[in-house]
Amino acid sequence: MNRRLPVMKGHGTENDFVLLPDLDAVISMSPSMVRALCDRRGGIGADGVLRVTRTALATEPDVLAQAEVAEYFMDYHNADGSIAEMCGNGLRVFGRYLQQVGLTDSAGGAVTVATRGGPKELSFDGEHITAEMGPATARPERPRVTADGLDGVFESVALDLPNPHVVVQLSSVEELAALRLTAPPQVHPALPEGQNVEFVVRLGPDRLRMRVFERGSGETRSCGTGICAAVAAVAGEQAGQGEWIVEVPGGECRVWWNADGNLMLSGPAVLVASLELSPEWLAAHR
Repeated sequence: MNRRLPVMKGHGTENDFVLLPDLDAVISMSPSMVRALCDRRGGIGADGVLRVTRTALATEPDVLAQAEVAEYFMDYHNADGSIAEMCGNGLRVFGRYLQQVGLTDSAGGAVTVATRGGPKELSFDGEHITAEMGPATARPERPRVTADGLDGVFESVALDLPNPHVVVQLSSVEELAALRLTAPPQVHPALPEGQNVEFVVRLGPDRLRMRVFERGSGETRSCGTGICAAVAAVAGEQAGQGEWIVEVPGGECRVWWNADGNLMLSGPAVLVASLELSPEWLAAHR
């Protein structure tokens, strides 16, 4: 590739992404290229890469099957180059990109986006975007979790949304603040496909505070699927009812269940900058 490649930088509650427009599906997204883009010193810096392409050009059968309902596919890659099923904050940022460049109605309305976790509908309301996240599916595993800064071994709740999550409920905000996530939490036994690990404190009947270690990215300032997983794990008899507020280091999001039982995630989505990657940099990081 001997031309400059346009990209954008965006975030949802400070969970940040590089957006790579590729409507004609001509860019090869190697793990090394993803890692280089996400490098916060040698690249642009991000928790992941969102490749924007047409669903009809997807090579994955499960994604291609969504072409009739979703024109655009969010091809999401974690910062380490691995592929994830879904990304809730990334989905909202992806929607903001479609809106800003005129690929969907800039006045509002709704758009459906293809993901590896199935088609997801987005609706627009000013600075906030609401994403349909699907149902939370309980898993039979009940891993035990240890982490730096915490004393003892903690029980957890495991579920898919559709990414695999392990949710640990702590007793106080002081305990949450003492948690050190520079190293991955230890999960025994680990889920076969790996897991995001959410640590949550219940602040009130419908309010949580959360920190998260994301599979493939490390600690992030927010995690959309993790926010929904935390609500589903903690809600108990309140599941399927009401609206929750979840505080994360990067801000806060709202979560509720729609009439079909699917979880809905609402929060800000911001495009920060447009820039171009040089041909020399690209050639060195294919």
